[in-house]
Amino acid sequence: MDLFSRSWAALRTAVAELPDEDFERPSGCAGWLVRDLACHLVIDAQDVLITLATPEDREPTRNAVTYWDLVEPPTGDDPLDALTVRLAAAYQEPRLLKFHLDDVGSAAGRAAVLADPAARVGTKDQVLTAGDYLSAYVMEWTLHHLDLIAHLPHVAGPPAEGLARSRAMLEELAGAAFPASFSDADALLVGTGRRAATAAERAELGEPAGRLPLVLG
Repeated sequence: MDLFSRSWAALRTAVAELPDEDFERPSGCAGWLVRDLACHLVIDAQDVLITLATPEDREPTRNAVTYWDLVEPPTGDDPLDALTVRLAAAYQEPRLLKFHLDDVGSAAGRAAVLADPAARVGTKDQVLTAGDYLSAYVMEWTLHHLDLIAHLPHVAGPPAEGLARSRAMLEELAGAAFPASFSDADALLVGTGRRAATAAERAELGEPAGRLPLVLG
């Protein structure tokens, strides 16, 4: 849960410190500008608040890794994705989007700190402990932090421990380890299809290369 807080705080800080012109630059999410990504983070923060306020009595059905489903690559036709872009454009001024992310994001951060890690919560018709749910979101924050800086080399990246934990979770989902020569960031970018593997990287990956990318949903 501490890693959730550090990863989330780092991502929110990175967005808060962006100059206005960076919100119109592309992000690492195909088809999304940085402002669209920031708007998605507001929705993510709302999801965290909703889930932590949705107690469950049933036994857990997922853990921090199996929380993630492997889905087909996005086609651009998802109504929620289109809604996110329209909402982001409606903010008009980056300062308004920054304010909303700070407001809702800070509340989600406080709720995470106050949550009992052993408490059971419900989301997506599944049950997890709050600790596992928040651990799963380390992957969300880390991947989106990489998306944020994809075309913004002057912006600080995600915490090293978040990168390492996210890599470990992705390797568990893949059923194979990425080569040691891959940095944690490259393992995540290549593993989730955010960057195409080079010929040399594919050769190093071997058979698991055929199972990539892993698209998380």
